[in-house]
Amino acid sequence: MRTLKKEYLLHLMLLPGVIVTLIYAYGPMAGLVMAFQQFEPLAGFFHSDFVGFDNFRYVFELPDFKQVLWNTIVISVFKMILFLLVPLILALLLNEVTRRWFSRFIQSAIFLPFFLSWTVLGGVIIELFSLNGPVNGLLGALDMEPIMFMLDNNWFRGIIIGSDVWKGMGYNMIVMLAAITGIHATLYEAAEVDGAGRWKQMIHITLPGMAPILILLGVLSLGGILNAGFEQILIMYNPTVYEGADVIDTFVYRLGMFSQQFGPAAAVGFFKSVISLALVAVTYYAAYKYNNYRIF
Repeated sequence: MRTLKKEYLLHLMLLPGVIVTLIYAYGPMAGLVMAFQQFEPLAGFFHSDFVGFDNFRYVFELPDFKQVLWNTIVISVFKMILFLLVPLILALLLNEVTRRWFSRFIQSAIFLPFFLSWTVLGGVIIELFSLNGPVNGLLGALDMEPIMFMLDNNWFRGIIIGSDVWKGMGYNMIVMLAAITGIHATLYEAAEVDGAGRWKQMIHITLPGMAPILILLGVLSLGGILNAGFEQILIMYNPTVYEGADVIDTFVYRLGMFSQQFGPAAAVGFFKSVISLALVAVTYYAAYKYNNYRIF
């Protein structure tokens, strides 16, 4: 109580954030009851018929559900791997640049797309890969047939993964560069005295020094493996590429908003939330056990 009296102003400063979180994060969780109801908007939560696990059975038996789950895992896994690999390579390359002005320019150029919304970038990418866009114009200049990138499942999934990595790689690159700067300079000096070149210094000093942050980023990204990028895919995809690009979040959106099947849509969302919660719990435990990372 003494501590509370001394710090009550700090607790009051937290109050607006707590209230907003309760209203917009925890309040909507009451809607999960729809997953167990034959929900009717006019009847509301209290008067809709309770159907138990029928919505889950219905969703799991849908022919599209397995494909949607597979798309989600494939897209998320590739994004997760490339989100670590590409920024790592960029950070290692920039670490070797001796001219600071050039290094800062490249960092800013790579980091810039991170601040743009998918509403803007989605339109740019659609225009780039459209039938009459610059990419097909370049193919035509090389006497190659134009490709309908945005209507072809074989190409569209790669565009989704590549564009998302391009947009977000600047953030992880900055994190990894910060990890590199934390490596003590005397280690490099000792390696030079022993005759180690830049390549061996990178292999035996830089990469081991970055190992904790790489493990942490990799472990924590596992918790979001079912988040394949709702906003990005919703803006860029179309019915032609549902087979290769429809993920759990977009499937829930179409099921609830277009088909008006609120109960099954809530069931899919509930299923994803339970799996995500379990993955987050496991990954945070692993991060604490192997990297001594904790939030509280």
